[in-house]
Amino acid sequence: MINRLVAIFLCVFSMLGAPSVSAHKASDSYLTVTVSETGVSGQWDIALRDLDYALGLDADENSEITWGEVKAKHQEIAAYSLARLGVSADGAACPLKVTGQLIDDHTDGAYTVLRFDAACSASPRSLELSYKLFFDIDPQHRGLLRLQFGDQTQTTIFSPDTTKKSFDLGERGGTFHQFLVYTKEGIWHIWVGFDHVLFLVSLLLPAVLVWSGKTWQPAPRFGGAFLEVLKIVTAFTLAHSITLTLAALEVVSLPSRLVESLIALSVVLAALNNLYPMVRARRWVGAFGFGLVHGFGFASVLVDLGLPKWALLAALLGFNVGVEIGQAVIVSVVLPVTFALRGTRFYQRGVFIGGSWLIVAIASLWFLERALNLRIITR
Repeated sequence: MINRLVAIFLCVFSMLGAPSVSAHKASDSYLTVTVSETGVSGQWDIALRDLDYALGLDADENSEITWGEVKAKHQEIAAYSLARLGVSADGAACPLKVTGQLIDDHTDGAYTVLRFDAACSASPRSLELSYKLFFDIDPQHRGLLRLQFGDQTQTTIFSPDTTKKSFDLGERGGTFHQFLVYTKEGIWHIWVGFDHVLFLVSLLLPAVLVWSGKTWQPAPRFGGAFLEVLKIVTAFTLAHSITLTLAALEVVSLPSRLVESLIALSVVLAALNNLYPMVRARRWVGAFGFGLVHGFGFASVLVDLGLPKWALLAALLGFNVGVEIGQAVIVSVVLPVTFALRGTRFYQRGVFIGGSWLIVAIASLWFLERALNLRIITR
C-alpha cells in the first residue's frame, strides 16, 4: 500500500515540475459577434504571445514584439485566424472579411484586434459558429464568445471538446445556462492554473504535520489534519471570492503584472514557510491574505470578456463555484495520501522538504519572469 502511495506522489510531483516557467493567465481569446438588421459583424481579440508561438511574430528574436513586426504580419494573422473561425446563418455559410486590425491591451498583455464582417443574410433566425483557433498547438486554449443580438446577450466558451455552437436568435440564453458554462470553466481554470495549484499544495503539505520541539512531527489524528485543511481552504475561498467579485464588477482594478507577480510571490512564501516556519499556527490567516491576491487573478477572464451585468452575475457565481469544486477535488486526492505517508522518511524528507524546495524554485522563476516583464510589447 505504501509503495502505491509513493508512486502516486512521484507522479504528482513530476507533473508539478512539468509546467513551463511561463505560467501567465491561461491562453484565451475574446470573440464578440453582433447580429443586427443590416448583417453580422464581429471583433476578435487574440493574444500576441499566442500568435507569436503559432506564426513567429518576433522576427529578430529579441524577445520583444514591436508594432512593426505585428503590422508586417497583418495579412498572415488575418488569414490564419479566419481560417479557424466559421459563421453560418440559417444553414448557409457566411464568408468572413477583415475590416480593421489594431493592437489593444488586456489585463495580461497586448492583443491583436481583428474586426470583421460576415456576409450573411439580414436578420438571420439562427447562427452557428465553429472555432478551432490554437487547439492543434495548445489544448488548454479557450475561446470566450459574447453574442449580441438586439438587446440580448449570450455567452459561451469554445474548447477542443466543444468547437461548434448553435444559437436560436429568437431565444435568450438563460441565467442558469451562464451559470453552468462558467462553473465548468472555473473547474478547468483551477486545474490548469499551476500557480494556484502550487499555492494550495504548499498549504496542504504541512497540514498532516504538527510543529513540536523545533521540528515537524506527524499529526496524531486525521480529524485534526482535516480541520486544519478546512480552515485553510475556507479562508482562501472566502478571500478570493471577495476580490473576484470586486474585480469582476470593476469596483477594484489592479495591474495584471502586479497581480501575477504577487501570486507567484505568494507561492514562494507559502513553500518557504514549510522549510523555515515563521507562521506555525493560524496558517489560515496567511491563506486569507494571499487569497485576496489570487482572487484578482481568477477575475481576469471575466473582466476581459466584458459581460453585461445580468450575465456577469451568473458567470461570476458559476465560476466561483467551479473553482471551489476544483479545489475540493485536489484536497480530496492530496489529503488522504499525505496523511497516510506523513510518518515516512519519504514524505518528511522527499515530499515535504524536497517538494517545498521544488515549489520555491518554480515559483521564484515565475516571479522573476513576471516582475521583470521579460516579454514586452513595444510600439
